[in-house]
Amino acid sequence: MNWLSIARRLAVAVGLAVAVSSPALASTNSGTGAGGSQAYEAELPADLATAKDMCALLPCKDVFPGAASFSERKGRPPYVEAYGADGKTKLGYVMLSTDITDTPAYSGKPVVTLIGMDNEGKFVGVKVLKHSEPILLLGIPESALINFNNQYIGKSVKDKIEVGSSHADSEVIGVDAISGATVTVIAQNQVLMTSGAAIAKQVGIMEQTIRPQPQYVPLAEGAQLPDWNTLVKQEAVRRIVVQPQQVGLDKTGEPFIELWFGSLNSPIVGQAVLGKSNWQNLMSQLKPEETAIFVIRTAGKESFKGSGFVRGGIYDRVQVRQDGDTFTFRDTDALNLYSVAAKGAPTFTEAAIFMVRSKAFSDAYPWQLTFLGNKVDRETGTRTFANFDTAYWMPAQYLEGGHPKIIKPDPSWLKVWKSRALEISLFALLLVAVTVVYALRDPLTRRSTHKNKWPVNAFKYSFWMIFIVWVGFIMMAQPSITQVLTWLHSLLFKWEWTLFLSDPFIFLFWVFIFITIFVFGRGLFCGWTCPFGSIQEIIHKVAGAVGLKRFQFQLPQVWHDRLKWVKYAVFFGLVVVSLFSMGLAEKLSEVEPFKTTFLVGLTNRSWPYVTFVAVIFGISIFIERPYCKYVCPLGASLAMPSTFRWFGLKRKADCNSCKACAKGCGAQAIDADGRIDHRECLHCLDCMILYTDTSGCPPLAKERKMREREGQPLTAIGKNGYFIPIVPIKDDRQLQHAAALLAKKPDPRLPTDVAVPPVAEARGIKRLWVEIVDHLWPFNRDSWKGSRILTAVGIALALAASLVWVLAAQGSASPIMVIGWWFGWSVFEVLIRLQGKRYVKDGPWWGTVYRRANVMDMLAYVGFKNLLIGAALFWALQAAGLMTMG
Repeated sequence: MNWLSIARRLAVAVGLAVAVSSPALASTNSGTGAGGSQAYEAELPADLATAKDMCALLPCKDVFPGAASFSERKGRPPYVEAYGADGKTKLGYVMLSTDITDTPAYSGKPVVTLIGMDNEGKFVGVKVLKHSEPILLLGIPESALINFNNQYIGKSVKDKIEVGSSHADSEVIGVDAISGATVTVIAQNQVLMTSGAAIAKQVGIMEQTIRPQPQYVPLAEGAQLPDWNTLVKQEAVRRIVVQPQQVGLDKTGEPFIELWFGSLNSPIVGQAVLGKSNWQNLMSQLKPEETAIFVIRTAGKESFKGSGFVRGGIYDRVQVRQDGDTFTFRDTDALNLYSVAAKGAPTFTEAAIFMVRSKAFSDAYPWQLTFLGNKVDRETGTRTFANFDTAYWMPAQYLEGGHPKIIKPDPSWLKVWKSRALEISLFALLLVAVTVVYALRDPLTRRSTHKNKWPVNAFKYSFWMIFIVWVGFIMMAQPSITQVLTWLHSLLFKWEWTLFLSDPFIFLFWVFIFITIFVFGRGLFCGWTCPFGSIQEIIHKVAGAVGLKRFQFQLPQVWHDRLKWVKYAVFFGLVVVSLFSMGLAEKLSEVEPFKTTFLVGLTNRSWPYVTFVAVIFGISIFIERPYCKYVCPLGASLAMPSTFRWFGLKRKADCNSCKACAKGCGAQAIDADGRIDHRECLHCLDCMILYTDTSGCPPLAKERKMREREGQPLTAIGKNGYFIPIVPIKDDRQLQHAAALLAKKPDPRLPTDVAVPPVAEARGIKRLWVEIVDHLWPFNRDSWKGSRILTAVGIALALAASLVWVLAAQGSASPIMVIGWWFGWSVFEVLIRLQGKRYVKDGPWWGTVYRRANVMDMLAYVGFKNLLIGAALFWALQAAGLMTMG
């Protein structure tokens, strides 16, 4: 086939695609979903967190249209009052969500929301000021979030509002979710209800929760009081430590602030901390429902008292929280603490006793002390409030009857799982069914022939239709490269299970992908269950069935081998961009047509996105799965770990000479030597059908005809792909012919030639140690002989990268700097290993089969290995408090 013919066919494909897109374009709302974002990463006033006149900085009238003026911030947590035209009549309240809660959305950052609420507790307005949800920038129009928020207007903060259906029996009022942005709206529901309830309780719209007061275990006569270390071990005394880097400052080697605190009402704990006479004097000043806590500062120069010493002022640096209630302290709620009586107590530079004067607070239940600090954004200089919490629960041994039983409400993600239990169960069964069917591929392919593939295709085509219609269009559970980027960021910076559990279908799909990719390779997902990939292949097969087969073609192998690298370049480009700007990476991820096809819909997007999808579908008529093979960054991200799949497809020695499978491979994943590239293979199983087909496989057909002529019986096909011998194995002509082929040409049963490195010969404990060293140390004698300059540069870079990790542990290197150096080292490690340790393990990780690595093998090995090492080091630094990823 000449290039002119190919060009003509591509022109026909593009022309058809434009024709297909025309009706969709006519009904498209131009501009919807792209470029219309007003709040995405919007710049907020620098002093917003501290300004008294909040409404001078924010559009409070947008969320309280009937108000003429607003008060300054008041209360803890803060709010402003809305007044009528006379300037005196109080109409309600306006609150800023981040003053009350920092509930993260899908991006890991809160949606900054301005909320208006009337005197009866009804929402009168909601306005998103800033969000970091890229799905609302391109994939879904920002107006969808506005419409979601508008559902709350007229509803009361006293109502039980949840995302989903209403339930009359439990008085739950449901609000409609945003398709494709479930995590975002669940978080937004929490933000609105938590913020509204906090202010409603503070101003008297809602009654404060009344919690039963504790009964404390008395101090036995003659009993010895616990010392400080004992109190700490029992968690009767807890600690808050804030490092400078957590508030945007340079690491100094000293904490920004270190606080110790605890409850004093227990006769044992209180007397241990204060001494008997001081404790008795304190208790005489408290009412039965009041609780005293102490706070001491043992490190840092920052005061935890803030403006508390101003008469009538509020201590704005510390507060107590219990469930959804917040308790703050005025000057009348504080006493001086001059000394701590417990033996071994640390020296302190600031101390106070605070009294919680509310029946809503009970020392019998868990609570937390919150230190509120200003966090400085190093890039912009903007200051924001940052909360640092430590939980406290009076030890059970100091409470009569121990800890009370607490029934905690289900977290939001669990409510989603429960509310959709049937659908989730069916989806999980579907994924299990796909896995089981594919695991039984050998008996299925043995029952198939090249003329009758239905024992395999009946399952495969059925799965395609289910995943396209139900999973793709109805459940909108198409995996995406954006989830890979989110996963990578979570792995490196801050892992949040709730972030992934909030969307059960995507979560289960990724569990399935993660398991099967290491067992079988990417092909089971990409070839059997990917909704978008399945649409492409169905279009191709239907087109062939209706008379267009003569126009269908494959790119010449040489061009296929070049173009298949495009998807890897797209993937690596998105990863690099995401490290600097996740928002920009999300914009660029529109190279995926998944959002347009499933999440938003062709009729809801502007013409460029629709045209892109239409072009892909148009080309799919003539070329099998063009997007999957050449562009898809998700496929590239899954192809790399497919290098380490445990089980591959079967090959026989004759495959290095016979081209039957390669000619029929739609993925063009079989090379001239009959070897399968498992990174490109989409597991159609056509080659597996030929593997045992005595009519379709040329070597088997030849042996069958010879046996029929000689009157010999036709035995079954063995696991090696040949007829079971009827003569001694050494005399079997099939095996003799196979041995002769392997002596002249490469063995097609492995993707590359067998390698036998020194590490493969070690055994026992030594084997484990040698493998660890082999993974961590890329140099050997061969690499030194290959290029001394390269090795010298590599050693220097390794030392530099190690130094950067040390600087990171000292707080002198940012995470991005560490990642940059680690990436640079990884590139050099690939070059060094290609010089001296050019091998990778094939099959199960615990096996001993090694093979020669090509460039892609080494990129996948080093990239995956160093990602895990980097994540482990980041986690270790965070756990030790040496690095902050926020």
